[in-house]
Amino acid sequence: MNKIIIVTGASRGIGREIAKELAKKGHTIIANYNKSEEKILELKKELEENKINIDIFKADVSTRREAQKLVEYTINKYGKIDILINNAGISQFKEFTQITDEDWEKMIKTNLNSVFYMSQEACKNMIHNKKGCIINISSIWGIIGASCEVHYSVSKAGIDAMTKSLAKELGPSNIRVNSIAPGIINTEMNKRLSQEEIQNIKNEIPLEKIGNSIDIERCIEWLIEDEYTTGQIISINGGWA
Repeated sequence: MNKIIIVTGASRGIGREIAKELAKKGHTIIANYNKSEEKILELKKELEENKINIDIFKADVSTRREAQKLVEYTINKYGKIDILINNAGISQFKEFTQITDEDWEKMIKTNLNSVFYMSQEACKNMIHNKKGCIINISSIWGIIGASCEVHYSVSKAGIDAMTKSLAKELGPSNIRVNSIAPGIINTEMNKRLSQEEIQNIKNEIPLEKIGNSIDIERCIEWLIEDEYTTGQIISINGGWA
């Protein structure tokens, strides 16, 4: 069955794969982007060449008003929101003593506040409809922490805490809230890692390989169809943690 699905941060990486694959399966996708207009237009063109439509919407979802605009646009055009996938985020590799106030605020605003704003705005429609699904993309580092990525780890741990709390609150309204915590995934976010670093990581992972965006997308497909899983942090990391 066709679902109305918002995907934030859909211009690249995991978000792009999610939007593309779900659109291929016949869902109505509102693909959100902020700065990477060229990338999102490339995705739209790629899908249209295969006669697959995708809706794109520019919004900085780390701000309340922009998140509201995205939600209002979706409801005005499609009448409802079935699924919200909170994927927008940034990362930064920096020693703890070197993290500035600006670094900290930008990380929390982009990674955590965006989930708060989007979830709060979208769930109003879901509560009205007595049905919905929110899927948050967090990280393995939100579970076990990462050296030189304290602010990133904190932002992702916050997402997981919000997931578990919100699942309890929204459960009576038949709204499921879950989080996917990827391990190392082959995306632009991890391009800073050298081949040697990648190999060292592979050596620590029981499956001896890093993941791909499609691994996350497959889990999302399952969560969309599932009717009884909520409040869970699902780790997709090859057994790394």
